Amino acid sequence: MAVYTEVTDEALAAFLTLYDIGRMVAFRGIAEGVENSNYALKTTTGDYILTLYEKRVNTDELPWFLGLMEHLAAHGLSCPLPVRGLDGGNLKPLAGRVAAITTFLPGVWPRRVQVEHCEPLGAALAKLHITGAGFAPTRMNALGPHGWAPLLEKSLPRADEVLPGLGAELTTALAGILAAWPQNLPVGHIHADLFPDNVFFLEGKVSGLIDFYFAATDIYAYDVAVCLNAWCFERDFSFNVTKSQALLRGYLAHRNLDAAEQAALPVLAQGAALRFLLTRLYDWLNTPPGAMVTRKDPLDYYRRLRFHQHATSEAAYGL
Repeated sequence: MAVYTEVTDEALAAFLTLYDIGRMVAFRGIAEGVENSNYALKTTTGDYILTLYEKRVNTDELPWFLGLMEHLAAHGLSCPLPVRGLDGGNLKPLAGRVAAITTFLPGVWPRRVQVEHCEPLGAALAKLHITGAGFAPTRMNALGPHGWAPLLEKSLPRADEVLPGLGAELTTALAGILAAWPQNLPVGHIHADLFPDNVFFLEGKVSGLIDFYFAATDIYAYDVAVCLNAWCFERDFSFNVTKSQALLRGYLAHRNLDAAEQAALPVLAQGAALRFLLTRLYDWLNTPPGAMVTRKDPLDYYRRLRFHQHATSEAAYGL
């Protein structure tokens, strides 16, 4: 989450007349994240999140994201529910952007991941995969393997400003990952961005999953690999296999990973690390000055990628 687009009190007051959620009581920007402009909104009826969708988001795809969230919420998964306006729609113009209001979820995300967070996280991910299977529309993963080469090209001219030789190393890594990328693994709707700041906990249990704007129809085990990257490395970038085992134990309690899915984990984890390295690298080089946004170091995922490149089997992840 972040704030790129400012919203005036007057514009917000007019916007809220399109909904039946009362008048504004409090309103503040949320600085975490890098994608859209997000605000915490408190009205006379309760707490909400207001999101203005920025340029990287294809607004034609927003009905799919919001539809998936409505489906998941209706079938028992705790995620934000898009609020429909007086006209029945859930997308409306605000401050030159398309905007939506969603319900607010209680809980806090883990600033420092502990082993005890990982098993509930794995279970929540499996439940998301199972619950999402009933949502018929599909969406190609724009940041899946076919999107990595174009993304790398945008940053190659300046990649070595971040680390000497980085451009050449990423070019080689991408070629190897694409050559080894698995085919015919089970596919369905995935979150694709389930980082700790997108998972809320209350009393040791997952209380909600948020930020579905990278969700897509793709390999289930790739979503597991994203989580292995996001949840199982320590601050010194060592891989914590105890966390990995807990995450996988939680997942496997609800959805099986077959032999092919397990064997593919090393290359899927490489791909996931490269995907976040590339988007962070682009943002690191291109975030506009003065934006209320937290830039994230792309080299964090360079170090993760190097671990996965040395993983010879699923045993590296505790299986």
